[in-house]
Amino acid sequence: MMDGKGRLIATDSDKRQLVPIHERLSRAGVHNCDVRTPRGEDEVLSDIKASADLVQIDAPCTGTGTWRRNPDAKWRMRPGALEVRLKDQAAVLARAAPLVKSGGRIAYITCSVLAEENGEQVEAFIARHPEFSVQPPEQTASVLWDKAEAFTEAALQSPEGLLMTPRRTGTDGFFVSVLKKA
Repeated sequence: MMDGKGRLIATDSDKRQLVPIHERLSRAGVHNCDVRTPRGEDEVLSDIKASADLVQIDAPCTGTGTWRRNPDAKWRMRPGALEVRLKDQAAVLARAAPLVKSGGRIAYITCSVLAEENGEQVEAFIARHPEFSVQPPEQTASVLWDKAEAFTEAALQSPEGLLMTPRRTGTDGFFVSVLKKA
């Protein structure tokens, strides 16, 4: 979609999560991606403050949206895991906010069907960062071109975003919210 122009930067606080990215980028034919591995306490994104058009967050989550495909995963979820993930998500969103330029966006995505990790997390972020607002779900879906209408009819819409569920969309459970900076 970028026609090989612009700059993509990929990072993760857990460098183990970055291991498969190089093969994936190669398979996808992506050549304009800078993969930044965290090093100690140094902020690897400090050079892009207030300059990003889009920050995509593949949020750490409980993975409840994958339970249809991985039913045994529900038995591996430990007590307190949700609370840990909620803190992680708030931290990732807080880290993303200063990177976005005026008019830029954050795409917040989880593979969870839990309201606490999805709409409630977005509401809490907006309360802490009133310079951001939620992009209307139908506008978010517009990137699907001729499939947008069918998708918005299938997905569950809320003021905070779109929730895909196995029953309604035939996918794993996913939530997406696009937050635009004024």
